[in-house]
Parts: sequence; C-alpha cells; structure tokens
Amino acid sequence: MKLLDDLRSLDRNNVGGWPKSVKTFFTALLFVVIVFFGWYLFISNQQDSLQGLVGQEDKLKQEFSEKQAKSVNLEALQQQLDEMKDMLRQLLRQLPSKTEMPELLVDVSQTALSAGLQQELFQPGTEVVKDFYAEKPIQLKMIGTYHQFGTFISGVASLPRVVILTMHDVSLTPYNPTGKGAEPGPNQLLVLQGTVKTYRYLDDAETSEAAAKEKNKKFGGRK
Repeated sequence: MKLLDDLRSLDRNNVGGWPKSVKTFFTALLFVVIVFFGWYLFISNQQDSLQGLVGQEDKLKQEFSEKQAKSVNLEALQQQLDEMKDMLRQLLRQLPSKTEMPELLVDVSQTALSAGLQQELFQPGTEVVKDFYAEKPIQLKMIGTYHQFGTFISGVASLPRVVILTMHDVSLTPYNPTGKGAEPGPNQLLVLQGTVKTYRYLDDAETSEAAAKEKNKKFGGRK
C-alpha cells in the first residue's frame, strides 16, 4: 500500500516534506489519542457520577413511594393510634389509683398472712413516677412453704384491683435457722427475700404534672 511505503520512507528530519497521506494519518491518530484521553479523564468520571446519581434517584423514588403510601393511610393510622391510646387508658384504669394504693398494700400484706406466710419485713419504699404510671418498691422478707407462696400469689391475683408484682433481686432459699441441714419436701420452709414493685395509674392531673416536669428537665438548661 502507498501509505505503508510512505511511512517506511519518512525522513524524520524533514517533517514538512512528508507526504500528505502521512500527515493526514498522524493528524487522525493524534485526534483519536486526544479523544481517548479526554473520555478517560473527564467523561469516564462523569459516567461514574451519573451511575451514582441514578442509584440515588432509585432510592429517593422508593422513599417517596413509602412516604406517599403512609400519607395516603395517615387518617386510618391516626384513627388506629387513637384507638390504641383509648385501649391503653382503659387498661391503666384497671390498676389501682393513688387513693387506693395504701389500702391495696394492706390487702397484699393481709393476703400473705392469710396464706400462712410469716412476714419478717414488708416495707413500702418511695414511689417513682414514670410517663403514665407510678411504681412503688416494697422490701420484703417472708417465710413459708411452696404451697403457701402459691396461695399468696393466687390470692393477690384475685384482689378486686389488678395488682402487678414484679420481682427485683428476689431470692428463694431454704429456711435454716438452726444451721442444720434442711429437710427436703413439700413442707420445707423457704425464705423469699428481696424487692418487689407494684404499680398504679396516674390521673390526668398527675400525668400533666409529670409531662411538665419532664419538659422542664429537658429544656431547663436552655435559654
């Protein structure tokens, strides 16, 4: 081919005298090299950015669809939330009130005595107010058999008001005042010792007061 013959006979010291076909070839080659490096250095990075934006667009579309679905069902969700709040209020009303709490503690203590348990300690502690309820810890130490403890729990469950007793650091150990080996069996005496907590609901005034205290606690340090 003529181009190959011209390339073989090129005079590197006389570029201006190169044949037109050779000049055209090198001009086209230089253009291709410039285009390639321009694509590699600029367009390639732009394509990577484009792929990232496409992925971000898909994610935003998905988030938009989810939020749109929630907004469409917002009224139904709000109604469901209101129903759940009403149900919670009804359940809380089954707990004892502030005025009923002292009498309730007496009932719990009397239930233990009726079950045949020996009370060495039954000491209510300071009440702790939570968001929508209050808890009252009770330090106790009782001595009795498995059967008597079961009768006590059953008696507490049958009280007119719902009584929830949760155990905290409570231990049940054999009663052994003489230091001798305890006799195993259903009549073996046991010691129940530790802290239980019982709960009551807050009335509207107490709930508002608790919310105000929480708000002051959260924003009291801000000006």
